[in-house]
Parts: sequence; structure tokens; C-alpha cells
Amino acid sequence: MAATIESLLARADVWRAGERHATTPTLASGHRELDAVLPGGGWPLQALTEICHARPGLGELSLMLPAFARAMDEQRWLLFVSAPHRPYAPALAAAGIDLERFAHLRCTTTEQALWAAEQALRSGVCGALALWLGHCDANALRRLQLAAEVGRSLAVLYRPLAHADQASPAALRIALDGEHLRIVKCRGALGEVARFVLRRSPHGVSVHAQAASARVLPFARAR
Repeated sequence: MAATIESLLARADVWRAGERHATTPTLASGHRELDAVLPGGGWPLQALTEICHARPGLGELSLMLPAFARAMDEQRWLLFVSAPHRPYAPALAAAGIDLERFAHLRCTTTEQALWAAEQALRSGVCGALALWLGHCDANALRRLQLAAEVGRSLAVLYRPLAHADQASPAALRIALDGEHLRIVKCRGALGEVARFVLRRSPHGVSVHAQAASARVLPFARAR
């Protein structure tokens, strides 16, 4: 039994509560104040990041564009799956996205979107992948998490804000409500949660910490 437990704990997709530091590679977010509180100094690679937003257009895509562009540095692809609107190519290009290696896949069902995203991540072709979904069960999210690990990809799942308090295997969970960004769950950061303010402009978004007294708050519960 001891050998079995040791082999299980050695897996990259298992997080132990006493671990304060990131155990997976990271990619700088492009937002200095956000990187300062994320374990490893950026978005987790080989893991799933979940962004729950009140409605589309709050800056949830602009928030990730700097990292999406960096994730393509190794000549890999950026894939959008079931985005709510047709991506605006000039804005992507202005953010540094190589349009020759960008694709948007429209799916008619949740099952199709999950299957396509999982296969794309496992293939290793995608440096980054963004998926838009509503409800999906924990097993489906766990498969995405493992696929991101296999493909060494930056995997981002966009979901409605109503799902922010539900259990999820994602390594990092963020809630966007209006101009407020809240880190709901962060692997490697036990007992803390950070809050920020998003400032939107024609050139994207910038991230600013809230007042020092509100920056670090108690973590309500583990997920």
C-alpha cells in the first residue's frame, strides 16, 4: 500500500496541501501584479485554468492574449473551441498572435467541444487552447486537465460566473465580475485568495491590485 501511495503522490496531477510552490511550469501572464501572486510567477502550463465570467466582453480574452502569444513561440498553434463570437483577426494580430497558426473550431454540442479540445491538447500541437462551455461534469474537466499535462499546453476554460463556486479539478480558477478579478482557487497557495481590478482600454486590459488591505483575504474552502 505504501508503494502505491508514493507512486500516486509522485504524479504531476496530484496536489498536496502542504505544497506552497508551483510543481508545474508556468508562463508569464503579461500582468506584473498578477504574476506576483501566482505560484511560479504566471499561468500554469500542463494544467487547466478556469475563468468564470459574468458575461462575455469583460476582458476575459484580452487577459489571456499575452500568454497565448507566448505559448506559440515554439511554432505551436492557438486553438479556440466554441468561442461565443467570431474572433476578430486584427485584434488578435495586434496582440502578437500569429494568424497563420490560429484556428477557431465551432461545435454544435458540449460533447463535441470536449472531445475536440481533449484531442487537440493531447496531440501536443497546441501551445494554447481556449474552450468555452456551460455546464460540464467533473470527469470531463479532469480529462481536460490530464490532456493539458500530456500536451504540455496552456489550457483555458471559459464558463459562466454561476459555476465559480462549484468544485473543479482545475489548477487555477478565476472569477470575473464587472471590473473585478478574483482568484478563487490556486494550486500551491494555501489559505489565500487575491483580488484585482481590470482596466480596459482599446489596447487590451491591465491588472491592478486592490487596496493593500483587501489584496489578501481568507480562503473560504478548498476545491
